Amino acid sequence: MISIPRGTKDVLPSESYKWQQAEALARELCALYNVREIRTPAFEHTELFLRSIGDDTDVVGKEMYTFEDKGGRSITLKPEGTAPVARSYVENSLESETLPLKMFYFSPVFRYERPAAGRLREHHQFGVEFYGGAAPEYDFEVISLAYDFLVKFGITSLSLNINSIGCPNCRKAYNEALKAFGEAHKAELCETCHTRLKTNPLRIIDCKVSSCKAVVANAPSILDYICDDCAAHMERLKTLLTAAGIPFKVDSGIVRGLDYYTKTVFEFVTDALGAQGTVCGGGRYDNLVESVGGKHTPCVGFGMGLERLILLKEALNSPFAPEKRIKVMAVSQSPEFADDCTALVRDLRKNGISADCDNTGRSLKAQFKFADKQGAEYVAVIGESEKASGTVTVKRLSDGQTESCAISSLVDFFE
Repeated sequence: MISIPRGTKDVLPSESYKWQQAEALARELCALYNVREIRTPAFEHTELFLRSIGDDTDVVGKEMYTFEDKGGRSITLKPEGTAPVARSYVENSLESETLPLKMFYFSPVFRYERPAAGRLREHHQFGVEFYGGAAPEYDFEVISLAYDFLVKFGITSLSLNINSIGCPNCRKAYNEALKAFGEAHKAELCETCHTRLKTNPLRIIDCKVSSCKAVVANAPSILDYICDDCAAHMERLKTLLTAAGIPFKVDSGIVRGLDYYTKTVFEFVTDALGAQGTVCGGGRYDNLVESVGGKHTPCVGFGMGLERLILLKEALNSPFAPEKRIKVMAVSQSPEFADDCTALVRDLRKNGISADCDNTGRSLKAQFKFADKQGAEYVAVIGESEKASGTVTVKRLSDGQTESCAISSLVDFFE
């Protein structure tokens, strides 16, 4: 037997309706927010992620699935959805559209990391990207959309944490302060953080090593270094969140794991699955489009993993809507009426009514059992008397209620 690769998961028919409900809700909310769908390939040129995410991030250094294709090109399965959208925006000249341009996506993403609850080597993200809006009102809209989705999906055990990591100008002073702090505590930091102190000191804040976490807990706060413009942006966002009744707290330890972030960063976190983990993360990345060859374009967005969302909903005992199954199962009293059942099913389907029938030669009793297992709401029985009179016997499986209905009126009966 060939087994599934470690860190991947099959979504079986008995579970897929949960995904469909999550995706349907996301599409519904995106329509309300005037957000349109974009789809990008599952793999990109490796250079895209090196230029946008950052060479010294864990994603690039440890987690990317990178290989050489038959043409000798370095290709990477996408580890996140934002950089491919930026590439598409530039390559397809989407700046020529009326801005701001609001986009969403569902996408598989691939990271080579230790599999854990809701964190697989292939997982699926729902992401939102707003392009061309520099005002904090767009940060608020993105956070508001994520909040509305999580609440409507039944995820209530959440905390929203926000921070500002400043712009490239004010971050220079902070990086110097952080570098000085790191050098003073270098003996307590891991080897990777030693390198980060030289290349990008901000990355030590995001280190997952427990000893490093203990050190950076006492590091200087970025909020003491941000410029007046970044501070005003942050204050306006806080005002908007407060007015909307979206609870939050400021956490200066949030920097996110990718280099393209500027100003606002945020996370929705929960401990419902054990240790506190991020359910949704995002922020502003005003210099991303420039890093992949485009014009300066302010951007803000988020991403959330669908696997983790579904696990969290189940852990919170938040019920899914019942799976929608077929409306009608056509049943033949004997094999000679099988073609009549097939014709009946085809007519019902043409009229938008879900229907099915058995074509394996089961007995009448077995067909009823099959209908019940398939979750059919009704069975429509065709036998000798029904054939002669142009009717079907309709039985509602929930309570056994039975009545005769003319075949010509059957569509109206089920509508």
